[in-house]
Amino acid sequence: MADDKKDKASAKDGKDKEKKGGAKDAPKGPPSPATAAAGKGDKKGGDKGKKGKGSDRHDSAAAASGPSIELPADYKPRLRVHYEAKVIPALTKRFSYKNPMMVPRLQKVVVNMGLGAAVQNPKIIDSAVEDLRSITAQKPIVTRARKSIATFKLRENLPIGAMVTLRAERMWEFVDRLIALSLPRVRDFKGVSPKGFDGKGNFTMGLREQIIFPEIDYDKVDAIKGMNVSFVTTARTDEEGRALLAELGMPFRH
Repeated sequence: MADDKKDKASAKDGKDKEKKGGAKDAPKGPPSPATAAAGKGDKKGGDKGKKGKGSDRHDSAAAASGPSIELPADYKPRLRVHYEAKVIPALTKRFSYKNPMMVPRLQKVVVNMGLGAAVQNPKIIDSAVEDLRSITAQKPIVTRARKSIATFKLRENLPIGAMVTLRAERMWEFVDRLIALSLPRVRDFKGVSPKGFDGKGNFTMGLREQIIFPEIDYDKVDAIKGMNVSFVTTARTDEEGRALLAELGMPFRH
């Protein structure tokens, strides 16, 4: 009886060793299609599970920032459409241009914010950059002093302002918002002075407060800052430049 029990135990041990040995010594061949498909499914499921948290965060951040607006490919700013439809024929009739290329047009708009207070408080430059970024939808550049002036405690290469140059669609959009929304919000507004022309058809106007722009949050304003807005045109005379801006809607003072 004892010999039979030993034989049965040795037989069980042999089977277990064969199973373990077969699992270890099994040749590494290509997996079956079913196994491969199952493995891919598990990996994709794992990847989806990993990306779930990040995608949820991204979606929530996108929802918090607001819906993205996609403009059509043939989009044109409202003021540019007005220029092509009405301003060009009106100026051609008034000045008797023989060629459409002779009609004055806007080349660029430069918004410059000079900050003399930045000599004593350099942090005001950061707020000026943010204000210009909000107003123009374009990153401004910081302007620096070209030379040192001891009287004003000014040193060379010290940041003293910010500037943005607008062209094409951003230029048309800015001019449209300036004329239609911002200028009517100027306190005691009586019209734009026509004395800002330089003799070559270019016009520069000054604004005392940046809070006239709807994009500026009044609660976050640390100081009132003024700015200069320069309209660079292809006009050859001040009369043509003034006629161009007047046709675009600039409310000149009479």
